[in-house]
Amino acid sequence: MSTEILSDLNVVNRKSAIVSKRRQYADLNIALPIHPIFHDIIPLVDIDAVKSAVRNLILTNFNERPFQPPLGSNLRALLFEPADMFTMIVLKDNIRRVLTRYEPRIDNITIQIQDDTDSNAYLITIGFRVISLDQPVDLSIYLVRVR
Repeated sequence: MSTEILSDLNVVNRKSAIVSKRRQYADLNIALPIHPIFHDIIPLVDIDAVKSAVRNLILTNFNERPFQPPLGSNLRALLFEPADMFTMIVLKDNIRRVLTRYEPRIDNITIQIQDDTDSNAYLITIGFRVISLDQPVDLSIYLVRVR
């Protein structure tokens, strides 16, 4: 091959690498909404896909997924523990552990937990940054103990 063709190929490869830097995340919507025109399931994209994945990871208990027993944060089991500082520390640690280990699309994780003792519940607010979008996101989850 001539050097002209090789240099042209290198230019094309560099341009395609620059164009493909931004990644779009897509995930299955658990509600399974149907598109009115295409009659297909509408997927979650970008921030909504990452938020859905974070919510699913947090609400998963240990040994709940086949072949992945350590996956999860076991928050439902902690709802039946006494509502004190030690339980909130364990909640934070479990959430941080599952997100740093199993969700590579996010960083800068902040976790705030508010105790609602009268309702036997916790309000968990998780802040994170989606890496490819460089956009901060807040996700709130209200965990209630059901007898």
